[in-house]
Amino acid sequence: MSVRAGTGSPVRTCVGCRKRELTTDLLRVVARENGPNGYVVVPDPRHRLPGRGAWLHPTAGCLSNADRRRAFGRALRVSGYLDTSAVEQYLENRHEHS
Repeated sequence: MSVRAGTGSPVRTCVGCRKRELTTDLLRVVARENGPNGYVVVPDPRHRLPGRGAWLHPTAGCLSNADRRRAFGRALRVSGYLDTSAVEQYLENRHEHS
């Protein structure tokens, strides 16, 4: 686990822009099985959901980049269709309330 000197907080890489940031500045997402149709990528803002996680800046730009680059499938180690609408909705709601 990489930790930035002097902070004590873990550092992760955003799957959208590939920049390294403290986990406190990133949104963790996990894949949940969605029947035979593939997976749904769900936000995990409290970093508590089980399973392999991927990290993303909580911005529409990084979400779009990750989608375009098909980074979620690689980072979460799943194949098939990935529905990212739950993360998109979370980011929209987060933006409205800030």
